[in-house]
Amino acid sequence: MKTNRYSHKTSLQGRNNPCLTIIIPTLNEIAYLPGLFDALDVQTRPPNEVIVADAGSTDGTLELARTRGVRVVRGGMPAIGRNAGARAAGGYLLLFLDADVLPPPDFIERVLEEFERKEYDVATCFITALGENPLDRMICMGTNLYFRIIQPVSPHAPGFCILSKRIAHEKMGGFDESLTLSEDIDYARRAKRCGKFGFLSSTRIPVSMRRVGKEGLVGLGLKYAWCEIYALMGKPVRNVPFEYEFGMFSPPTKSNRLEFLQIRRLRHRWSKLVSPMQKFIRNLQGQLGR
Repeated sequence: MKTNRYSHKTSLQGRNNPCLTIIIPTLNEIAYLPGLFDALDVQTRPPNEVIVADAGSTDGTLELARTRGVRVVRGGMPAIGRNAGARAAGGYLLLFLDADVLPPPDFIERVLEEFERKEYDVATCFITALGENPLDRMICMGTNLYFRIIQPVSPHAPGFCILSKRIAHEKMGGFDESLTLSEDIDYARRAKRCGKFGFLSSTRIPVSMRRVGKEGLVGLGLKYAWCEIYALMGKPVRNVPFEYEFGMFSPPTKSNRLEFLQIRRLRHRWSKLVSPMQKFIRNLQGQLGR
């Protein structure tokens, strides 16, 4: 077993060189974790500590984490896992990542510099797609645009990348573990009420599109639209009329290309979803501006 390359370094806690803990909620992520661990190993500003909060993996996730020098704590659903990791963390800053992201080598260095410079208490960043699939890239562009538009009305923070000051996380009481979905949106909303929240623009976090690939763009889009309605009304999502899986993904395939006809059909469906949403947002902004 490798020695623990990440350790508590409380002497580094401070404004100029804050101690950083990365927290990763997992459930059967053996196919994706190696890539994330490799990405963290080559960061120009490495984390001081990495914690995996596991919800009961049976695929070797725990063994992999331990051999890579990562602390393992008992987790659960994402909100539970993130809170468990935060309680065990020694860092002044907490960076919550999902297992299927792949930060570029200068990611941590860039986000920490901007986070400190802008004096945020909690922040997130925009996304980009892993791979070259044009449809995936278009989805990410649309998602980023929506994030920009919706922030004044409903602060959002995608759960796969949230950076928080430990003191802010504890002041808010962490993530709401009673929520079934949108616990990240609820976290961002409370963060804005308690302190300074914003989006970091110096870099983007590459994310896998595995959920789109498994559930389909239209099916997944309808689920997210349902959650967005609740978010815009300021209501927590405690029960949903559909299944939303956690830890049920197959290994990534080497090819993610779609036939031209499939892309045309999906783009057509996407345009039908985007136009009414843009109209709704414009009307909402107009009402709020009165």
